[in-house]
Amino acid sequence: MIGDYPLGPGQVLAVLFGGGEPVEQYVVLQSRLPRLTMALLVGAALGVAGALLQALLRNPLASPDLLGISGGSTLAAVFCLLVLGLTGPVLAAFALVGGLAASALLLAVARGRAAGYRLILAGIGVSFFCAALVGFLMTRAQLQQTQAALVWLTGSLASTPWWQVIVLAAVWLLVLPLLLPLARRLPVLMLGEQTATGLGEHSGRVRTAGVVVAVILTAVTCAFAGPISFVALCAPAIARPLTGHGSVALAPSALVGAALLALSDLVAQYALPNVSMPVGVVTGAFGAVFLLWLLATSKGRAL
Repeated sequence: MIGDYPLGPGQVLAVLFGGGEPVEQYVVLQSRLPRLTMALLVGAALGVAGALLQALLRNPLASPDLLGISGGSTLAAVFCLLVLGLTGPVLAAFALVGGLAASALLLAVARGRAAGYRLILAGIGVSFFCAALVGFLMTRAQLQQTQAALVWLTGSLASTPWWQVIVLAAVWLLVLPLLLPLARRLPVLMLGEQTATGLGEHSGRVRTAGVVVAVILTAVTCAFAGPISFVALCAPAIARPLTGHGSVALAPSALVGAALLALSDLVAQYALPNVSMPVGVVTGAFGAVFLLWLLATSKGRAL
């Protein structure tokens, strides 16, 4: 393995089976394994959230960032960090509540309609509102607090504790029973409102359930890892052509999102010697390149 404390495959396997030196056990079990597991869970959650929103809104550029979900979590977390001076589980709880509150505000502004341009425009408004308040809080904070907030705002998986991994895994277990029927019903919904209704689907309920699941996954991941950008946008776009799924590819999007974030975190840690970057720096750079590539290869097609 690469890293500040290199370990070979044999040493890693020995630790996983209960052996190894104490320092090797700490490096594997308390540092690298929880970080890798969190990267996989967060990436999968963002991939599914992006796929749900893009399918429900019929917009391949829809993402939690665009809809203000991440903005609400960010605002609440920055308030907790800069104003209250609290971190750890309390900060995660604030970020989760902020994401849910932003989503409730979003649906209220959109008048309860979980579809169409009304929701997208409302999301953009919520995003700008949250960003303005975050900027105000940052200008009023002390330098040391601002630096800590900037790391979180970029999105980071550093120093991931096992309790966060367990909580996120539990959230996955809770939303999985909702994802399975959604995966079956979304293709019917993509045929159009009238067609779906004619086939016996309650399109309004399906859309609302899909948005709720996307909100929960996004808010929880943002609470633990910060507002990691572009994974929710890029993962479904990469998964669709690879699998041949038209507009709905939940499982492939989860796999692509998990792989994308895990690889991005490796690049963030080891691309530059003696420099460890927040993973959000890498995903942001990749997302910018991906958007330019998408624009260059669209050939006049509507995005």
